[in-house]
Amino acid sequence: MEEFAAAVGLSRPTVSKYFQDPASVRPRSRERIEAALSATGFRPNIYAVNLNRRRAKIIGLIFPTSLDPFYMGLRRRIETEATAAGYLTFVFSSDGQADLEADALTTLSGLNAAGVIMAPVGGDERHRRRLKTLARTIPIVFIDAPFDEEEAFVGTDNAQSMALITDYLTRLGDRPCYFDMPWVNSNAEARRSAYVATMERRGLTPEFVPVTRTATWDFERYAFDETNRVLDGAGFPTSIVVCGNDRVAFGVIAALSQRGIRVGMGPDCDMRVAGHDDQPLSEYICPPLTTVLQNTAEMGRLAIHLLLSRLDTSRTFDAPRSAQDHILVKGELVLRGSA
Repeated sequence: MEEFAAAVGLSRPTVSKYFQDPASVRPRSRERIEAALSATGFRPNIYAVNLNRRRAKIIGLIFPTSLDPFYMGLRRRIETEATAAGYLTFVFSSDGQADLEADALTTLSGLNAAGVIMAPVGGDERHRRRLKTLARTIPIVFIDAPFDEEEAFVGTDNAQSMALITDYLTRLGDRPCYFDMPWVNSNAEARRSAYVATMERRGLTPEFVPVTRTATWDFERYAFDETNRVLDGAGFPTSIVVCGNDRVAFGVIAALSQRGIRVGMGPDCDMRVAGHDDQPLSEYICPPLTTVLQNTAEMGRLAIHLLLSRLDTSRTFDAPRSAQDHILVKGELVLRGSA
C-alpha cells in the first residue's frame, strides 16, 4: 500500500482511509485512487491489514447448522450487509452442540473479531456463564433465539406469529392440535406457549400430539417417525394440526401421505396441516403448506445493523432500538392448500 500510495501521489493514510470507506475521501482523491486501481489491479491484503488493528474487520457468524434454509437466508443477508460495510464474515456451525458453539466464539475472540452474530443452542448453566463472559470481551448480537433478557437479540415475535396461525386454524371447524418442534432452543417453548394462550383466549382447550421430547436437529425425520408412532397408537387428537415449524410439518405430511391419509382443504381430505417459518420448499410440497412467513431478510438486516451500530458509532445504521435491544419481527400469514 505504501508503494501504491506513492505511485498515486497521495499519502498512505489517505489511501488506507479509502479502503476503509471510499466515501470518506475527497471526490478528486477517490477518482485518482480508483483510476490507479483499475490500471494496476492492486488490492490490499485484508488479512495483513487486520493483523495491524486492535479489532480485525471480521464479523463471526455462528449457527447451529449450515443445512437449514432458514439459517442460509440469514447468512446471505448478513454477509451482503457486512461486505457493504467493509467487513469479512467467518461462518461457523456448532452442529447443535454447546461445546462447539463456545469453541467457535473463543476462536473468533482469538482472531480479534470485531463482533459476532449467533443463534444460540442453549446448553447448561456452565456453558451459559462461559458465553456471558465472552460477551463482555466481544460484541455479540443473538439471532433467532434470545440468550437472556440483557444481551442484544433479533428474532421473530413468536407470540404474534403463532397466535396468527392458531387463530386462523380455529375457524376451520375443528380444534387445532399442536405438534411440538424439537426442543433445540427457546423457540420450542415460546411457540407452544403462544398456541396455548391463543386457544385459551378463544375459550378452547389446547390439544397436543403425544410426541417424544427431543433435541435433534433432524426435524423432518423426527416428525416422520413420531407421526407414524402416533398413527400406530390412538392417532391425532383432532383433524387439524399446527406444527412448531415447517420442517416438522414436512415430516408429518410425508408420513400421513404414505399412510394414504389425504391432507388439504378438499371434501375428500382427511386432515389439515400448517407450519411456521415459510421455508423455501413450503410452496412446493404437496399440498403446498399453509404457514407463517418468518422474515429472514429483515431479521438478518436488523441484526447486522444493530451490531454495526455498536462497532462504528460515527455512522448511522437502520437498527431500531428497544428495551435491552430486543427487536422482534412480526410474522405474516401465508395461506396455501394444506389448511
